[in-house]
Amino acid sequence: MKISREDVLRVAQLAHLELAPEEVETYRGQLDEILSYVGKLQELDVSNVEPMTQIQPRTADAPSGTGAEPGLRDDTVVLCDVANAVLAEAPDAAKPFFRVPKVIER
Repeated sequence: MKISREDVLRVAQLAHLELAPEEVETYRGQLDEILSYVGKLQELDVSNVEPMTQIQPRTADAPSGTGAEPGLRDDTVVLCDVANAVLAEAPDAAKPFFRVPKVIER
């Protein structure tokens, strides 16, 4: 897939980036290489590859008596009541929200 100069400029606009003319060509080439590589990956036959459900290998060293599977910890709920403290430090807050400048019209 070929990335056009206009594609790079549109992505830069969406990301609120100002690019010099030489940067546009640099990024166009880099994005084109990335998409070419992804295209190669799409050609691979992965029909016999089993889906992964765990990215960390399971080990036999889980703490005993925790109920966690080997390599995993128990999933416990821990209260985190910092919202008021964080909002108190915000320059313009309207509880329970942060107020920020409108950027959607760009």
